[in-house]
Amino acid sequence: MRSARFSEIEAKVRADARLDERDALALFEEPDLLALGALANEVRERLHGDRAYFNRNVRLEVTNVCVASCNFCSFARLEDGAPGSVTLTVPQAIEALRRKIDPAEPPTEVHVVNGLHPGLPFSYYEELLRALRAEFPYAHRKCFTAVEIHFFARHYGMSHREVLERLIAAGLESLPGGGAEVFAPEVRQRIAHDKATADEWLAVHREAHALGMMTNATLLYGHIETFAHRVDHLLRLRALQDEAIAAGRGRFQAFIPLAFHPDGNGMQALPGTTGVDDLRTLAVSRLVLDNFDHLKAYWVSSTPKVAQIGLSFGADDVDGTIVGETIYTAANKKAPDGLTVDELVRLVREAGRVPVERDTLYRVVREHPRAALEGQFKVRERRQGKHLAVVDVVHPEGSS
Repeated sequence: MRSARFSEIEAKVRADARLDERDALALFEEPDLLALGALANEVRERLHGDRAYFNRNVRLEVTNVCVASCNFCSFARLEDGAPGSVTLTVPQAIEALRRKIDPAEPPTEVHVVNGLHPGLPFSYYEELLRALRAEFPYAHRKCFTAVEIHFFARHYGMSHREVLERLIAAGLESLPGGGAEVFAPEVRQRIAHDKATADEWLAVHREAHALGMMTNATLLYGHIETFAHRVDHLLRLRALQDEAIAAGRGRFQAFIPLAFHPDGNGMQALPGTTGVDDLRTLAVSRLVLDNFDHLKAYWVSSTPKVAQIGLSFGADDVDGTIVGETIYTAANKKAPDGLTVDELVRLVREAGRVPVERDTLYRVVREHPRAALEGQFKVRERRQGKHLAVVDVVHPEGSS
């Protein structure tokens, strides 16, 4: 049963009034999950109709050696030579990426995120970007979290702007949203005490926006933080987005809530999130972040099935094919190693949405036709005596 407070918030949303901290907290505590989802869906459909976006993207992690010791991380190794540590040369990185790419579905985006390696020269990252641009000119280069940019600035003696300008000159095109975790210092100190602070993370994105760059933002939820911490995080992102929009250069494109997974890290005694929490966090994010165009139901984090439902709880994007991801899957062993375009199209269609393939900047690559569920597949079959044998399952439009 919905609360009386929810009806007040619903009226504000329908009047295009901005929600405040008290409203956001009430939404996280709202007992009627379906009413919350329906309200977020109203906003989602007002912005995007029935469209749901995805892209063809491939991941590259060139090193997992990291000076930070985040309690939630299952990916990093603290030093070179430690069991499981990996650091690729630039030629090795290019070859590793080549092996991940299916020529039938070449990516429109290369996403690069790494550990904070203290022994690599800054020129290594410039060389990597130049090589990516030369070898894969068709793929947008979304590389290096704000935590990495801040580490580069501190470690190599530059400002954030100097780091970004040099990387842009080498081929950097946009920033991913990772490393935000939770902004509240009392949480950040316990889960990620030795990397960029919230203010430093926000400062990097502010500088990137000033240079005309599009970036993303994330929230790592479902561990030791409270609803109040989540709300604080969302409001700080919304405030920076207000600044970016007023300046008229770059801005945040998408917000991605990331569900905490406990496998193989220092917080493995915690249970992780539930589907209800995943959907609630999506819905509240959509309602609070009124100046963000896009909200992702990141299927690697929440599972493809929850991501499907998320498309009716405020999300308009499921991310992409995500081939070769190793950071998140280190803590979520059940996540598949990428999805094909056909699998993403099916996922979106079965959620009742229109699949739209996009590039990194949300320019439409292809809009796939809507398909009725009962006619989505054709089954070729034959009889073997009394038994029915399925020979093949095909899309009605061929290969979509």
